[in-house]
Amino acid sequence: MQNKIRVGIFGGSGYGGSELLRILLFHPNAEIVFVTANEQAGKPIGEVHRNLNGLTQLNFISAPEELTDIDCVFLALPHGQAMDIVPRLPANVKAIDLSGDFRLRDQSAFEKHYKQPHTAMRAQVEFVYGLTETNREAIRDARLIANPGCFATATLLGLAPLVANRSLNGRVVVDAKTGSSGSGAKAAANTHHPQRMTSFYAYKPFTHQHVPEIEQELTHVGDWTSELVFMTHSLPVARGIFTSIYAESKVELAEAELRQIFADYYRESFFVRLVNGSPDINWVKTTNFCDIGFAARGKQIVVFSAIDNLVKGAAGQAVQNMNLMFGLDETTGLKLVGTNP
Repeated sequence: MQNKIRVGIFGGSGYGGSELLRILLFHPNAEIVFVTANEQAGKPIGEVHRNLNGLTQLNFISAPEELTDIDCVFLALPHGQAMDIVPRLPANVKAIDLSGDFRLRDQSAFEKHYKQPHTAMRAQVEFVYGLTETNREAIRDARLIANPGCFATATLLGLAPLVANRSLNGRVVVDAKTGSSGSGAKAAANTHHPQRMTSFYAYKPFTHQHVPEIEQELTHVGDWTSELVFMTHSLPVARGIFTSIYAESKVELAEAELRQIFADYYRESFFVRLVNGSPDINWVKTTNFCDIGFAARGKQIVVFSAIDNLVKGAAGQAVQNMNLMFGLDETTGLKLVGTNP
């Protein structure tokens, strides 16, 4: 029997850390060795995350000085903190960063969009971008993974087959909407759920930090020359991302032809499901699936994608990448079933 992957989690008190724990506690090939949360150090995990009460005896700890007998760490920390940890990791420890610290190869783009200096660009060159469905083979051989942003995941999965097939002509407009958990566990004036539960509004027009990440990966996927217009909105729900991607194809495409392009591209991707008409975020909540639907009229096409921002958009995709890095089937521990209703 293969030895279990010994895992450490930096930043376990937030929503991303909570989802990592929910998945990894039941992963057949992983053993959680430690979970950090400086403000919660010493407290039982089940006391902080009540949904995990009775499922683990682990307590949160402060960040360890040394990493011994650890195979892999997940960095579920606020932007700017992983860059302090990564350069100090032992060479035999693999790492998956769920923050934005190492997604962008251009330092000036990072500093413009994340509003802080980058202190570890030398380490950035070792990172592989962790969108599993477009970068599977590189992830298998990687030691360091930059896990994609949630909006980037939903958008890229909706665009990658069209870019790879050189199907697009002209401007692409992405209308993306997210639930309140995407803003993290700490409430702020415009992100606190009571503020947004009966509201709807756009935010960060033309300045969202996932835009350069999306364009960077589209250039990797294929011949990306289109203009991207990307707009984000706040949904009055707790979980889920829904994107409507409006584009023009080079030739007229029937919906069946559009579907076939996606079916061919994702034929080895268990977690991408093609649906009739529009997907629904209720179908993907708490799962690692991305549901994709289509509409077409002549050369006008619309692609719809829906994910759970905390699972496929964060923790689930991180575990999917860990599976590949350690030679496991990428679905291991991730066949999570949603609820109905």
